Amino acid sequence: MASILKAQKSNAAKQDSKKRKSVDMDSVEDPAPAPKKRNKQRVLLLSSRGVTHRMRHLMNDIEALLPHVKKDSKLDSKSQLHLLPELADLNNCNNTLYFEARRHEDLYLWAAKTPNGPSIKMHVQNVHTMDELKMTGNCLKGSRGLLSFDKGFEDSEWGRLTKEVFTHIFGVPPTARKSKPFIDHILTFSLLDSKIWFRNFQIIEKDPLQPNGPPQTTLVEIGPRFVLTPIRIFEGAFGGATVYSNPEFISPAAVRSMIRRQQGGKYNQRKDTEEETIRRKERRQREEDQLAVSKVFA
Repeated sequence: MASILKAQKSNAAKQDSKKRKSVDMDSVEDPAPAPKKRNKQRVLLLSSRGVTHRMRHLMNDIEALLPHVKKDSKLDSKSQLHLLPELADLNNCNNTLYFEARRHEDLYLWAAKTPNGPSIKMHVQNVHTMDELKMTGNCLKGSRGLLSFDKGFEDSEWGRLTKEVFTHIFGVPPTARKSKPFIDHILTFSLLDSKIWFRNFQIIEKDPLQPNGPPQTTLVEIGPRFVLTPIRIFEGAFGGATVYSNPEFISPAAVRSMIRRQQGGKYNQRKDTEEETIRRKERRQREEDQLAVSKVFA
């Protein structure tokens, strides 16, 4: 009898422990799922006073390629770049593309993360817009594009930093307001001779010569195209400590000054030759003697 009571007590204790464990497990709340990271990249696009028609067409092409771009009016003063982070904040943008025009049609591009930086100043050359190229390719307006970077960007610190900034600026987020759910073009950034070459290609799945044939992926250039020469990378937005300085960059003003000096050197050399010819003629003249014409017929 005693053994039966002991067995009943042990079974009751086991059941109570199981109930307590089940209650404890139910009382523990499920951990909250980790919030998904949303790509909220918006780019402010603007220029300074004095841009040419080609620069304006280039800005329009970039605006058409990037649906998350918000275009603003021109900046009046070129010396007040500290206003750009405030403008980006007012327009709810965390990236800025600023085209700065100088004399003799020199164009500089600032690519910055606002408001804290970093920022990259580059010289723009060999600009060709979509209207000038007249390429056969075409892509849907507002479609997202793939980014293709040269492997040379991974070989240096400034290359990796530039790649990161370009990824934030030219990478269209999937939740952009004007973006379409299609990917039909590729933006390529090639690194050659310490310059960044920008190209835009359309992705074609079918051969235009054989539309009913097997699918064949090809690339056709659309435009625009331009070349960027990095000048300086600053720690802050449009200013601050210099993180990188390109030692091979020569400003267009210095190139023009060198050409003028060479032309001035040619002029000075020509004048020195004329003076030397005059002195040589003077040395060759003979002194007048008693039988000189001026004395005989005086």
